[in-house]
Amino acid sequence: MNAKHSWFSAINPNVLYVMMEVRQETDYAPHHIQKVLGIFLAMRTFAQQLTALGHNLKYFKLDDNDNQQSVTTNLHQLLLQKKATQFHYLIPDEYRVATYMQSFCISLSIPTEVLSTEHFMSEPKEFADLFEGKKTFIMDSFYRFMRRKHDILIENNKPLFGKWSFDGDNRKKLPKNTPIPAPLLFHKDVSDLVKLISNHGVKTIGTVAADNFIWPTSNDEAQQLLDYFCKNLLVHFGTYQDAMAVNQWSIFHSRLSFAMNLKLISPHQVIHQAVQHWKINQSTIDYHQIEGFVRQILGWREYMRGLYWTQMPAFASLNFFEHQNPLPQWFWSGETKMTCLSQSIKQSLTYSYAHHIQRLMVTGNFALLAGVHPDEVDQWYLGIYIDAFEWVEITNTRGMSQYADGGLTGTKPYISSASYIDKMSDYCSNCYYDKKEKIGSKACPFNSLYWNFIDNHRAKLSSNPRMTMMYAVWDKMDANTQSAILTKAQIYLSKIDEL
Repeated sequence: MNAKHSWFSAINPNVLYVMMEVRQETDYAPHHIQKVLGIFLAMRTFAQQLTALGHNLKYFKLDDNDNQQSVTTNLHQLLLQKKATQFHYLIPDEYRVATYMQSFCISLSIPTEVLSTEHFMSEPKEFADLFEGKKTFIMDSFYRFMRRKHDILIENNKPLFGKWSFDGDNRKKLPKNTPIPAPLLFHKDVSDLVKLISNHGVKTIGTVAADNFIWPTSNDEAQQLLDYFCKNLLVHFGTYQDAMAVNQWSIFHSRLSFAMNLKLISPHQVIHQAVQHWKINQSTIDYHQIEGFVRQILGWREYMRGLYWTQMPAFASLNFFEHQNPLPQWFWSGETKMTCLSQSIKQSLTYSYAHHIQRLMVTGNFALLAGVHPDEVDQWYLGIYIDAFEWVEITNTRGMSQYADGGLTGTKPYISSASYIDKMSDYCSNCYYDKKEKIGSKACPFNSLYWNFIDNHRAKLSSNPRMTMMYAVWDKMDANTQSAILTKAQIYLSKIDEL
């Protein structure tokens, strides 16, 4: 839904644009109700804009009688009706869609062409060329390439202030009583769409206030969200981007990922405006705030896409640790006595959103320590988050979070005991479990599961330079302590749905 795409630069009466709401796309995974609503509402808003500009458009609503609920079936029907002489489409963001569109085009007897979405700031070939012959793909190398390519926070071909990353300055815990601006929310009545989705039996997860949909669904709203971020949140974004706090679901995050992933606003526009705002306000906004923001979008977001398109479809079946356990049942309700997981999951079910550390170091960390099969982790993340699309989700979850790629994405598994969660949040303060205990009756499950993971995967991890310190710590424990910790871990794993 890139309104600035060259496709729309001129009105051509001989061109028919096509958009559609289909069960094929709502049903391949159980999605959060807000995600389905947001996509449908954004599509309908964009369709109205195109029509108002004078473009010819065929829009299949979910309940239209001629909607066959399949992208390719609808297209085949329409091409025959219109006696089309050629067919063009934009490169799909997901491998799944690209595959069935390629097969569809092969079946046609008219010329076809696939074109760029003109949205991203890099091409998969650039990623492939940069890492050609490499066994691991380090994000920092890609990030430096992208900074130089787009001349962002660069002076004389070198990074501003002498370093590429100021990540070390971006790991602060949120101090008590820190004033946090209320998040900018939009208020839209989506009750008709809720009924439509319900009446058609679309399976969803999570909740929504049907008369108060809060997410941006147009370029104008996305721009408002960006403006608000720059003026109110950027000043502390980097410092507290990893922080977590009870009853604080957005803190200083921009929450622009959904709008960007729907192409309501371009990453170039987001970065450019944020950088310009920092330049004007350098006396009040430290450099590490803007560098951390740029790194997330220009670095990490584009890096995930490059990794996705160079590694699919094999990436989707990687399972380095051969984990087989199911996802705990409370991942669908948040009903667990572990405050960190309860907070993060309930927040996700309520808002269809959690920031990257909640995803990586709380829910993802626990799933990895619990030996959950990566397929189940992928499906949960893909469904529950409003900004989750496979091109950016699966590389983050199966790669970064679950280390199922064996180190292709990250240099070590992102695991921790309770100490990290306590360091970055106030979740542990009033938790049922004791953050300091490993084997007591109320010992935090993260502690014994952490050491259980370390012990279980020694053969695959002990030679990893970034893991040697933890194996040294484990090996210094006496045999009785080790045995007690491992026994506690097995008890927790055996009753994981009761934690």
